[in-house]
Amino acid sequence: MSDVKQCWIDVRGAGELTAALCQEAVHLGLDAIVADDPAVLAGLPPTVTRVLVAADVHDEPGDADLVLVTKGDPAAYADRHPGVRAGAYVDVTDPESLQAACDSVRRDPVTVLAFRDPTNIPLEIVLAAAADAHGLIVTAVPRADEASVYLSILEHGPDGLLLAPQAPGEAIRLKEAVERRSPDLELTELTVTGIRHAGTGERACVDTCTYLRQDEGILVGSRSKGMVLCVSETHPLPYMPTRPFRVNAGAIMSYTLADHEHTRYLSELTAGATVLAVGADGRTRLVTVGRVKIETRPLLSIDAVAPTGERVNVIVQDDWHVRILGPGATVLNSTELKPGDKILGHLPRRERHVGYPIDELCYEQ
Repeated sequence: MSDVKQCWIDVRGAGELTAALCQEAVHLGLDAIVADDPAVLAGLPPTVTRVLVAADVHDEPGDADLVLVTKGDPAAYADRHPGVRAGAYVDVTDPESLQAACDSVRRDPVTVLAFRDPTNIPLEIVLAAAADAHGLIVTAVPRADEASVYLSILEHGPDGLLLAPQAPGEAIRLKEAVERRSPDLELTELTVTGIRHAGTGERACVDTCTYLRQDEGILVGSRSKGMVLCVSETHPLPYMPTRPFRVNAGAIMSYTLADHEHTRYLSELTAGATVLAVGADGRTRLVTVGRVKIETRPLLSIDAVAPTGERVNVIVQDDWHVRILGPGATVLNSTELKPGDKILGHLPRRERHVGYPIDELCYEQ
């Protein structure tokens, strides 16, 4: 499967909106426009793939770049119309059509799938069948806001999504959903300047719905412009099993990143929220919070400084098993840190107000 997902729109049945939807798709740079009338595709620029849905191998392609056959063999259509790519359009409604979809994704250069029932199981089966195939798989989605669900089926989803817009503006929401990525963050080597016991208070363990990697955690900081990379509990401990979904993050007033731009206090995270998981190499991914455990524990305050002079502080549970990542994904026990040690952190450049980056005077001490 391709990491670059395609956006297609289906204008069959769009009626008087057809021209406007086609114009919007071209303007947005969508990958393909699907129609069942060759006249709709005539005159569209070469920047968009013109896709015709044909009832059988005898239909003429017109100006179509790609013809999707709903009945018959796409290879037979290509033989009858040299120079035209041919694929299959499969409505999956029962075991027989599901088998036809599995056959198509293993055989045809392009397969477009539509599923009748509100379950992801048929798509999972088709994607599994296509594991070693090289054809393009596009799946119809009922609404743009469901795009993220389809794109995460079996982790990678299909190669593209097809939407039948009901009004102008829906195509751009599909494009935004498909192109949404979690960009890498620039991590900075911080130098520890001090470590001290900080009394007792409430700390938060962030339990995610994701199996976190050993070089992955979340960023936590007492100030919004300086955070430390606290590692997941994926590393063995002598007295308890690992918790590969958890980050023992820090005191409840600490900042973390809910996504690559917005901060949240640890106390604000709840089940169903998102938090940004960050690797030691700066890669990121959004993960879903399953639970936040807030409990009273002894606390440890860690001070550090960036090469630019920016001061950073994080307050964590005062216990040996709470760990922080250092350069090269080195796992460091927080209670064993000492001045001069190097740890990884991130320096957001702007102040925050209710989690949003803003430009204003703000001192955090």
